[in-house]
Amino acid sequence: MRRERGAAPRPGEPPPAPAGAPYRVEVADTVHAVPPGVWRGLAPADDPLWSQGVFAAMERGHLGPEGYRYLLLRRGGEVVAVLPLCLFPGLRLDDVVGPRERRRLRPLRALCPGLLRVPMLFCGHLLGRGHIAAAGPLPPEAVRPLVSAAGEVAARAGLGTIVFKDFGDEELAWLRPELERSGYFFTRALPDTELRLGHASFEAYLRALPPRPRRNARSKLRKFETWPGARIEIVEDFAPLVPDVLALYEQVMARADQTLDRLDASFLTALAGSAEPRRALVCAYEGDRLVAFLLCLFRGTGATGARIGLDYRIAHEARLYHAVHYAAIRLAIESGCARIRFAQTAYTPKVELGCGLVPQSYALTHRRPLRRALLRALLPRALDTALAEALGRHAGLLPQPAAAPSRAPEKRTPHAPS
Repeated sequence: MRRERGAAPRPGEPPPAPAGAPYRVEVADTVHAVPPGVWRGLAPADDPLWSQGVFAAMERGHLGPEGYRYLLLRRGGEVVAVLPLCLFPGLRLDDVVGPRERRRLRPLRALCPGLLRVPMLFCGHLLGRGHIAAAGPLPPEAVRPLVSAAGEVAARAGLGTIVFKDFGDEELAWLRPELERSGYFFTRALPDTELRLGHASFEAYLRALPPRPRRNARSKLRKFETWPGARIEIVEDFAPLVPDVLALYEQVMARADQTLDRLDASFLTALAGSAEPRRALVCAYEGDRLVAFLLCLFRGTGATGARIGLDYRIAHEARLYHAVHYAAIRLAIESGCARIRFAQTAYTPKVELGCGLVPQSYALTHRRPLRRALLRALLPRALDTALAEALGRHAGLLPQPAAAPSRAPEKRTPHAPS
């Protein structure tokens, strides 16, 4: 929590830790173990996916993980950082790779399905960008027990692979020394897409686009507006729409390259009823029929277009994808947001929207030294190939990493065998 040095603690807060007090980690099973005021003080202020209500809804739903844990870093009696964890004891490799790799793995799945099982612990956020929720960068003596505790949780759960998922360069800069010491290596993940705003109106946003994207935007908006019965609605209480939303979402997931997480009715219903974050469903209708949606979340000056659903019967002809994205941008501008982020897919239309690419990386290890060495030798090249294929002609827009991934020889703290 952010508090002036020397100020008295607020009612209900623990006293500040004395200088030099040791750090210790406590493992919690629910996000509700963190008081709401403490969470708000630690979580990224402008990332709506890091609202406590999103994690509570994830716990209610069945998105993929078998369970969640939260590493609470304490100093004295005060929680100074939180690292969420997702446990995937039954994760299947062919569910998280691209379509080409899935085709290659199909015969192996038929012969020996168990070989494709990859028990894995994800550190960070299943649905969004990875962070350690903290008021600022942590010193090495604070990072060390968090990294160690993640390995201990993996060992107790029988999970061999540990991944710090989708962390940004700035945060990895102060995590990297301890992660390297503990046997992790680094490789690029798919980038986020971010549209910086600050426009006075949606029309001002359109005028700021380069000539060709501006013409394309106006053309696509006209095609949607002239589609019979087409209209956009912004729905804040979307619980009654959950069955229709899931039907459209499943059409998108049936075409998805990866299915690591999959939203369900329990998650959406819990999110619709949560106190935070502010959320809205951008809905496209054909008459009375819901034909597209974009789930939008808001926190501080940040917005996120979290998940989309489309009726592929008319998606292309009616320009549904663009219609809901432009409506989300309009809503974010009217809400005073400084930026809106979208998912790690469909880079060509998002670049046309004006989005930039936000670099992200994985830090990975395996608790068994031989498998760790195999991962280090094989995985970066495979992920680099997948990244190049996903970005295509937009690869040049991705900023280069501030520091090259570590390839130092292993001389690490040993992990317990699984």
